[in-house]
Amino acid sequence: MAEQVARLASERAVVVFTKSGCCMCHTVTTLFGELAVSAAVHELDKEPLGREMERELARRLYGGGRAGPAVPAVFIGGNLVGGTSKVMAMHLKGELVPMLKSAGALWL
Repeated sequence: MAEQVARLASERAVVVFTKSGCCMCHTVTTLFGELAVSAAVHELDKEPLGREMERELARRLYGGGRAGPAVPAVFIGGNLVGGTSKVMAMHLKGELVPMLKSAGALWL
């Protein structure tokens, strides 16, 4: 399953794994939309292997230690950035836009 997640995570400059109906997932995807970033969005509850991918994302996010939500999981340039709190913190610090530019997701 790790290969599947890695393949999907590298298909575009920005990839977001979400679940339909998740308000935090909506917040993150809306932010990228407002920044004019065309992110690939994968709703795990609509994917045939969604549960397995969700477990893999949780493993990557939390390393098998503490538990937490596996979605949203944001990849930029094929690298796992994190979830909502990490993305929003980077945006507020002014770190998100330069990262998006570096990954080729923004041309401003």
